[in-house]
Amino acid sequence: MRLVGDNIEVGVYPLEKAMELAKEAELDLVEISPKANPPVCKIIDYKKFLYEQKKRDKAMKSKATKVIVKEIRFGPNTDDHDYAFKKKHAEKFLKDGAKLKAYVFFKGRSIVYKDQGEILLLRLASELEELGKVEQMPRLEGKRMTMFIAPKTKK
Repeated sequence: MRLVGDNIEVGVYPLEKAMELAKEAELDLVEISPKANPPVCKIIDYKKFLYEQKKRDKAMKSKATKVIVKEIRFGPNTDDHDYAFKKKHAEKFLKDGAKLKAYVFFKGRSIVYKDQGEILLLRLASELEELGKVEQMPRLEGKRMTMFIAPKTKK
């Protein structure tokens, strides 16, 4: 097996010799790449190796972008003033970099007004065109017509 590590001469050693070198250094023999020919092993402190790996994974996870989804709910017969108020909130959400889930909720017999709900969502999409792009066009799922708008990336 190929042996690498600190204070060790890099080279190919038999397994017994590698184990002996690890014992002398009071460290662990860890297999790094088992599929290589010959397999690669490293003489390190295994607990320290696990700790650093966990730390590295945590740092990568914290740097990952988290997608925030904000919701705005309309009724099929939403008034102009209420619509303008909710549109203002939608603009703020998109400026802050959050995705927007706008939906029209149909209660009872208001499902008759499906076309009004779709018109309302398409109107919202066209008015927010400069701030975000439509990820999913209005789609009816049960008693909800849902549409997703993602913020435009800043250049």
